[in-house]
Amino acid sequence: MHDHQDGPDRRHRRPEGVDDKTVEALGALSKALETTERARGHLYGFHQLTGGADLELDRAVRLLREAGHPEWADKVEAEILGRNVIPGHWTFQIVEAYNDTYYRPFQQLERSAVSELAQGRDHLCEAEMKEDRRTSGHPDHTARPPAAGA
Repeated sequence: MHDHQDGPDRRHRRPEGVDDKTVEALGALSKALETTERARGHLYGFHQLTGGADLELDRAVRLLREAGHPEWADKVEAEILGRNVIPGHWTFQIVEAYNDTYYRPFQQLERSAVSELAQGRDHLCEAEMKEDRRTSGHPDHTARPPAAGA
C-alpha cells in the first residue's frame, strides 16, 4: 500500500474499522448497480427505438395510400400504429414501472449501504485495486487527478 500523500484521496480510503469482506461486498453491490444502470440504458434504447418505429409508421401509411394500397394503409394504421408493446403498456410505461419498482429502490439501497457501512465512501474496492496495480512514481500511474489549476 502507498502512503497517504501518494495514495487515494480521503473519500476513496477505507474508513477505520471497515474489513475486507465489507469492502468486497460493497464492491459487488456497486457492480450489480452499475450493471443495472447499463440495463436501464438498454431499456431507454428500446423505448426510443420502438417510439421511432411507431412514428415511421405514419410515413409507411402515407406511402401505402399514395401507392394505391389503401387497404394495407388501413391495416397498418389499425393493427400496428400506436399498439401496446405488452398488454396495456407503451414503452414509456415500462420504463416508468422499471424505474419505480426496481431501479430507484436498488439505487437507494446501495446508497444507504455505502453510507452506513463505509461512511459514504464510494469505490473503495476499485481504489484499493488501483493502489495495488499502479507503479508508484510513474507519471501515468498517479493516485489522484492533478490538483485544480496545476
